[in-house]
Amino acid sequence: MLKTAAIDKGVEMAPIPDMMKAIAKTEAGPGAKLVTVPVPAIGSRDVLVKVDATAVCGTDLHIYSWDAWSQGRVKPPLIIGHEFGGTVVAVGDEVIDVALGDYVSAETHVVCGTCYQCRTGDKHICANTRILGVDISGCYAEYVAIPAKNAWKNRATLPLEWAALQEPLGNAVHTVLAGDVAGRSVAIIGCGPIGIMAAGVAKACGASAVFAIDLNAYRLDLAMKMGATRAIKADEEDAIAAILAEVPGGVDVVCEMSGNPKAMRDGFKMIRNGGRYSILGIPSTDVPLDIAEIVFKGITIQGITGRKMYQTWYQVANLLNSGQLDLSPMITHRMPLEDVEAAMALMKAGLCGKVILTP
Repeated sequence: MLKTAAIDKGVEMAPIPDMMKAIAKTEAGPGAKLVTVPVPAIGSRDVLVKVDATAVCGTDLHIYSWDAWSQGRVKPPLIIGHEFGGTVVAVGDEVIDVALGDYVSAETHVVCGTCYQCRTGDKHICANTRILGVDISGCYAEYVAIPAKNAWKNRATLPLEWAALQEPLGNAVHTVLAGDVAGRSVAIIGCGPIGIMAAGVAKACGASAVFAIDLNAYRLDLAMKMGATRAIKADEEDAIAAILAEVPGGVDVVCEMSGNPKAMRDGFKMIRNGGRYSILGIPSTDVPLDIAEIVFKGITIQGITGRKMYQTWYQVANLLNSGQLDLSPMITHRMPLEDVEAAMALMKAGLCGKVILTP
């Protein structure tokens, strides 16, 4: 049995249509198309969410561009997109903790719950993870179906556009808070949107200095607006020398967000002995490393994937609800869903923070 807004007393919403607009990767190759498709059906443990705002992610750009990673992972036809905020308009009959009318975002990694990692507290690295908008239909649409267990209920006062950014913000929070940052110096290498948010997270959580490193002046400016204390344009000054001049011995923490092989190697030269090196960036080629340097400096290296389920979500919500972190500078463009091509062009050029699309 399906519970919908039409039969739930006390909740009044527009009827759910049979068809909806969506942006889909319809075939193998660059681009995506605006299509009209059936509103997704939901199972007994799922919810249907009316998408009120969705945000463009670098992963979406990879899929849109149809790069080598996408070609090996994505199987068209597929509705893309995974960052959103919206309203629950239908729930499966076994759902007990999500209700019609709830204002939600989503943890986009759908995990099995039965593998070793899931059963030992590491769901975020589930061996059988499926990702919304990558492996299963996503949220560049008027409606999206998600497992109820993946719905994150937002505080009513949370701005809608911020609700759509919690998923990528979780990556930044997981990377920065994988160790202590209060009173410590932090280098953020790579100022894509997640790197920019990482600068804000580090500062909000008490970092003594936050160095933002990138080649893109536009995004370095956004990093400064989010809380970085120093921007380093790496093609105009030596990032290693600049940091060592200000923090003799090196920074306490390096958060690597770029995936650039040279930048990744440079990170090991700007970190102090005994420092923490957290890696979220994914290189497209092998990265030769000086293992002796890592050993003799006693560096702790962490691979960061997604968000801890659901520890990171509580951290994200608390940062936003407390007013410690302001995401306003991140939102640089707003467009209707139909303008996805223009949004992807901005992302590819690096001339935006986060682009919000409205179905």
